[in-house]
Amino acid sequence: MEKKIVNNYGSFDVTFAKAKGSTMWDVNGKKYIDFIAGIGVNCLGHNYKPLVKAISKQTRKQIHISNYYFSDIGLEFADELLAVTGFEGAYFGNSGAEANEAAIKLARKYGQLNGGNKRKTIVTLESSFHGRTLATLTATGQSKFHPDCFAPYPDGFKTIKPGDFEALKTAFDDTTAALMMECIQGEGGVNLLDPAWAKAAADAARAAGAIVMCDEVQTGIGRTGTFLASDWLGVNPEVVTLAKGIAGGLPMGACLFRGKANKVFVAGDHQSTFAGNPLVCAAGKVVLETVANPEFLDRVNHAGDYIRGKISSWNLPIVKDVRGKGLMIGTQIDTKVKPFDIEVKCLERGLCTTTAGADVVRFLPPLVISDKEIEEGLAIFKSVLEEFCK
Repeated sequence: MEKKIVNNYGSFDVTFAKAKGSTMWDVNGKKYIDFIAGIGVNCLGHNYKPLVKAISKQTRKQIHISNYYFSDIGLEFADELLAVTGFEGAYFGNSGAEANEAAIKLARKYGQLNGGNKRKTIVTLESSFHGRTLATLTATGQSKFHPDCFAPYPDGFKTIKPGDFEALKTAFDDTTAALMMECIQGEGGVNLLDPAWAKAAADAARAAGAIVMCDEVQTGIGRTGTFLASDWLGVNPEVVTLAKGIAGGLPMGACLFRGKANKVFVAGDHQSTFAGNPLVCAAGKVVLETVANPEFLDRVNHAGDYIRGKISSWNLPIVKDVRGKGLMIGTQIDTKVKPFDIEVKCLERGLCTTTAGADVVRFLPPLVISDKEIEEGLAIFKSVLEEFCK
């Protein structure tokens, strides 16, 4: 079958037809265990009945009305999201990149209001990833995402090395508008930030008059075992960005703000046609009602601990490290083997995985993944790793 969709993604030659829970089937009926969840999007798995019911019900009421007006479901979702996260205001978008664009604009305006035109710089971290728009690409601290073909890139960004306490002495000054960081660098290799360093960085940024922004596009919505990863990191950011799992599979992003960052945006500052429409908000309410539950989050932590412990227990020489929190898991592979080759072999045997950084196989399974699906997926993963050990 000829495929007319431009292959910007380097997609595999697999076409899926249906799915349930954390299991998918292709058009030929072959079964796959899903350890990706749409890159962390399908937090409630596939065909989660309450989510399907809520979406179906909302389609019969309203799908889109434009942001000239409010929707009842949109106001309900906003109130619930702010109550769960402890933030004061929200801007809704359609993706993680849009959420981060909103945060960047908010930071720039905050800087101007609190220091004039010189306070425009946003400090980000090496090995970070913040999106595919020009601004979020520039914020991304990985040179491979800055090819010359997309230049010139926007000014006003600088990067520092995470964990480098010495760098904090000169990283921030009266030109700094914000510090922007991921609590765990997903695309960069499932790299956990040192909480002591993160707190020191946040303190240094605030001492210079800047605000602190956490990109939780991948780490938020229960992925790391708390509703927000910044909760366990302890940096208490003024801005948090969310997307991926926020609406259980429908396209949505959010930029949340509080304290000094609250009420920076006014009418006309940032807008989007489809943002926060009734359909995605109805889905988001189901996600909140399911994920923002201590027992649910305990299960996420238990499942993640089990997976990491199981991989470590194999004592395979190819595995150099297993890290992460909750169900955000990275297996660092010996540099003699390419993680992409492991991803390909896993897919051939019926396991969907992905990679991160230069040497990591990454798991982002649905937060509702069953014990049986975990065992099936791990059995495939082990068999593939053992083959590469020969």
